[in-house]
Amino acid sequence: MASAQPARTYSYFSQPRALPARRAYRGPAEQPEEPRRYANLMYDRRVVRGSTYALPQLPWGPQPDPLEVQRQEEELRKARARKRAKEHLQTRTPEPVEGRKHIDVQTELYLEELGDRIIEVDVECQTDAFLDRPPTPLFIPAKTGRDAATQIQEGELFDFDIEVKPMLEVLVGKTIEQALLEVMEEEELANLRAHQYAFEELRNAELAEVQRLEEQERRHREEKERRKRQQVQVLQKQKETSEKIAARAFAQCYLADLIPSVFSSLHESGYFYDPVERDIEMDFLPWLMEEVEKTLEKKILGRTMLDSLIRVVVEKRLDAFDQANTSQAEVSGHTEVFGQADQASAQGTSYR
Repeated sequence: MASAQPARTYSYFSQPRALPARRAYRGPAEQPEEPRRYANLMYDRRVVRGSTYALPQLPWGPQPDPLEVQRQEEELRKARARKRAKEHLQTRTPEPVEGRKHIDVQTELYLEELGDRIIEVDVECQTDAFLDRPPTPLFIPAKTGRDAATQIQEGELFDFDIEVKPMLEVLVGKTIEQALLEVMEEEELANLRAHQYAFEELRNAELAEVQRLEEQERRHREEKERRKRQQVQVLQKQKETSEKIAARAFAQCYLADLIPSVFSSLHESGYFYDPVERDIEMDFLPWLMEEVEKTLEKKILGRTMLDSLIRVVVEKRLDAFDQANTSQAEVSGHTEVFGQADQASAQGTSYR
């Protein structure tokens, strides 16, 4: 028994060589070309690369059937109308309450930055003017071989009753199924609308209850703040009153011995006086002194006049003695002198 060979990786390679040139068409007298041997399967035209659904399909005939094109367009239009109707009947999220709005929330495992505006950059370049490429003509392969005809009798290839019955059953079944689906969809939409209406009523009731609770909480908060302010004012007034009482007591204790000494010093300085005594000193005494001065001046004037009269009398008497008048004249002179003296003394009294 032979020993097991170790597994080895399969590999294929070939020597590089130049590919022969290929013509677009082959002449009738030319021999068929030698089959090509590609060095890499990825460059082999017989290997399909990519998705098989995206392969271009050649039409069966030289031109597309107009009825088939019209039918496809009609199906596309119906599909678009069905999609628009479904989007219109699709249940949407209820509108947000007043003062709020819906926002998009990321629920992925890793968050990414969202931008409202995509950054755009304008770049310009100058290119040469090119003519538009003409449309590629439809490829029509050259006709080869010989034409042949076959005689087919009526009913050999198609029997209407046998061929149409399955198709009709399928169409009727699909129609009924689609109708049932539409009815079920309408019922489901009606149920969704009923649920949405009930949800909106419940939400409105909850919103009203929340507003009532918020208003009650606001009133309680305002009452609490008002009570706090009142208590603070009461405490402040009590504090001010206690401070005033303490200040008054301290002032009384401090000024108990100060007031008598201050009043005594002020009294000694003359700030405190008797109004009657002050009136007498300021008003009556100056007036009295002025009147006394006037009276003394009048007395001095009377005395001066009396002295002048006496002088005149004495001079006349001396003149009389010099003339050696008679004794009668002397007696009469004496009498006149004494009369003038009494008159002068009476005038001095009246002046006083």
